[in-house]
Amino acid sequence: MSFQAKLSSGEFAVLAEMNTPKGIDISDLITNVRYLKSRIDAIVIPGMDNGVMHMSALAGGALMRQQGVEPLIHVYGRDRNRMALQGDLLAAHVLGIHNLLVVQGEDMVDGDHQDAIPVNDLDETSLLQMIGSLTRGTDMAGFELKGTPEFTVGCAVSPMADEAQLKKEVETAQKKIEAGAQYIMLPPVFDTAFYATIIDAFQSLNVPVIASVFLLKNVGMARYISINDPNSRLSEDIIRRIRKAKDRETECINIAGEIIQSLKGKAQGIKISALGWEDRLPAILDSAGL
Repeated sequence: MSFQAKLSSGEFAVLAEMNTPKGIDISDLITNVRYLKSRIDAIVIPGMDNGVMHMSALAGGALMRQQGVEPLIHVYGRDRNRMALQGDLLAAHVLGIHNLLVVQGEDMVDGDHQDAIPVNDLDETSLLQMIGSLTRGTDMAGFELKGTPEFTVGCAVSPMADEAQLKKEVETAQKKIEAGAQYIMLPPVFDTAFYATIIDAFQSLNVPVIASVFLLKNVGMARYISINDPNSRLSEDIIRRIRKAKDRETECINIAGEIIQSLKGKAQGIKISALGWEDRLPAILDSAGL
């Protein structure tokens, strides 16, 4: 069943995120995808997130199609103007990439090409409207297309630390849905009770809501996230649990699996991010009973 069909049917969708390489060696990417092929509904391919240059998401999506796996690629306006974006989306459709997630391109201040000049010709809402225009058969200049692409397109939500930010993000997501978003992708949150509240709030918008699960790697990463990303709500209890575990890697995998289990029946799907530990994704799915 396709990702779009799962969203339409209300079934639980399982997504895994994988970055393309910084170079042309795709061996690790292909190996990791092959281990997941029968276990996930789509592979999410980010763009050059965090301002780090690597192989394009368009190429990554095409590679997923070659492996018989459905791709979902990020689309954002930080690096390209409206002409380049439209051209890439037409190419994406022809290459069999029909799932999109419109995101806000991160600031490049911590990236590896800090002298690069951001474009930002279109914001997220304008991007969604542009994609809608393409699927209706015209480009942004009003010219008719020869052949009309079809996409399942979603929007991303910024992290939220409290009820006030949650309310603001729900209002922003409503505008994105009105602009054409068909599903919502939430950021990772480690407080499962608060995450349930977030999911409930966004489900009021009557589109599928997909939660994100982030694999912690060690105590140091957990501590860094708890200090620098309060929106994650990563507690001292989780840090203590990892620190006291005999096998810390297995404990991190089990934590991710438990979060996934807690989200089943609440969100309509999950996206798992392993950030370089993609070879552990099968173990996370095992832990989650998926």
